[in-house]
Amino acid sequence: MTAQGQHIDEPDVDQPRPPSLPSRIWAVIARIERVIDPNYPGLVVAWIFFLWAVSPSLLPRTWLFEGLVCGISAAIGYGVGCVGAWAFKKWIQPRLPDSAEGLAKLWNPSDTTRAVGKVVILVGTIVGAALVLARSARWQRDLEVLMGMPPTTTSSYLRAELLAAATLALVIAAYRAVRWLVRLIVRRLNLDLRIPRTIAYPGAVLVVAVLAVLLFQGVLAKAFFATANSAFSLRNGQTSPSAVQPQLPERSGSPQSLAAWDTLGSEGRWFVATAPSAERIAQVTGKPAREPIRVYAGLDSAPEPEDIAALVVRELDRTHAFDRKVLVVVTTTGTGWVDSTTASSIEYMYGGDSAIAATQYSYLPSVLSFLSDREKATESGRLVIHAVHQRWAQLAPEHRPKLLVYGESLGSQGSEGAFTGLDDIRTLVDGVLWVGPPNSNRLWSQIEARRDPGTPEILPTYADGLIVRFAATAPDLGRPDRQWTDPRVVYLQHASDPIVWWSPDLLFTQPDWLKEPRGKDVSKSIRWWPIVTFWQISADMANAQGVPSGHGHRYGDLVLDGWIAVAQPADWNPGLDAAVRKALDEDITWEYAHK
Repeated sequence: MTAQGQHIDEPDVDQPRPPSLPSRIWAVIARIERVIDPNYPGLVVAWIFFLWAVSPSLLPRTWLFEGLVCGISAAIGYGVGCVGAWAFKKWIQPRLPDSAEGLAKLWNPSDTTRAVGKVVILVGTIVGAALVLARSARWQRDLEVLMGMPPTTTSSYLRAELLAAATLALVIAAYRAVRWLVRLIVRRLNLDLRIPRTIAYPGAVLVVAVLAVLLFQGVLAKAFFATANSAFSLRNGQTSPSAVQPQLPERSGSPQSLAAWDTLGSEGRWFVATAPSAERIAQVTGKPAREPIRVYAGLDSAPEPEDIAALVVRELDRTHAFDRKVLVVVTTTGTGWVDSTTASSIEYMYGGDSAIAATQYSYLPSVLSFLSDREKATESGRLVIHAVHQRWAQLAPEHRPKLLVYGESLGSQGSEGAFTGLDDIRTLVDGVLWVGPPNSNRLWSQIEARRDPGTPEILPTYADGLIVRFAATAPDLGRPDRQWTDPRVVYLQHASDPIVWWSPDLLFTQPDWLKEPRGKDVSKSIRWWPIVTFWQISADMANAQGVPSGHGHRYGDLVLDGWIAVAQPADWNPGLDAAVRKALDEDITWEYAHK
């Protein structure tokens, strides 16, 4: 005992005990919750939307791409959940009958039940998302095997969850910034103008909503496309070191050309500078060759679309293009891009006795052009095709070159706009090749809708294949085994190409291509779900080129098979076919290394 009569080992009753481990865990969770302040019904619905986003789609995705798609999808779900929870508390809960008192108590639980529920939701969404991503990784590997790609690993794919969470957090932060703005306006209206909050709040929401609509549909949209146009116009002025100004008169941009080199744009300069020479063509085919003609007019080559079309015709006259065996009018994609395989295929096939004409109608890439420049694409295609046809029709029939039309992706929509229907095509040109047509193409949609009964949407037969044929592989062009009259029209379309199959109708209508047997490179696991499938195919469009040739929106040397079907030269043979395919493969390898 001490002098005061106390035992030295007697505990100090005033000394606080250290918190237990569960208490410390609860404290950490409470601290995190105060920082992020989540809406738990929103988290639950966000998790459901996350599940939808990892469901099978047309194309395999990297963990990075999947993380972005899942994050955006979860953010949409979070918003839906928040609105649903607010609506329940505002309108449904106060009107619940006494018999539903238990349900109301579930919505307003005790503090302990609430804390446990929050932990369950937080842990459940995190663990559940990881498990679902692990399953999704298996779907991705199935798709990658179908497309001959290296299979992804489950461990690497789990990184998508972190990116999705970061994307969700960013969107929530943006929403809360808007909410803060609404509340600021409410306070100002209430305090400064003495407007009652019951009126000020909806007024503030209306003001912010109107501002958002005006900004995004008007000012911001215009500013975005103006900025994008300006940015891509700068790129349009760039020239690859491998694209050297041609000196041959058979090329636009040469010293003799009516279209100056510096007006052709980046894609136009590459197109005219990289044509295979007569020497190269002769080396590949083993026969004498001519210098192929490539004519191009950029946005800066003439002031108006009509002037650009007229300039193309003058360039064709200058180069004596109407004296060649074949003349191809190409309607380009947004930036003025022409597929090198498409152009070189014709030039090798005809020993350089060919002419190809193309124009640029936009500085924007295809995705942005699809949103803002579709009418420009159609107008440009119509003007150029009709201008060339008008000049071509002035020649005696026996002296005319074979007049062909080509368009890929948005370019196919541009050239379709030049024709009123199949009869018009048969009247104006000698053959058409359209590759990866968007679902919104007018003629394509009409033909698909009127296909022969019993034939699949992914590879339909129309009028017994008499005029139009669809193909995903070379053998498809020989089906059906019946007469195929000239002029021929060919559509190349892969079952896994989201550009072809995306449509607003996917929101609430199951398409035929998901009712019928799947294409060879389409996962058997993909199913149609309202809204979900639309979102998944929309996401796939951004990755349409990220797969090997022969899948998605990459058609490779199938374009050569298309040209053979449409306009096979008289001297074509298996040996020449093999030599040209080898040359095309070498050319595209060189292009990837130098462009």
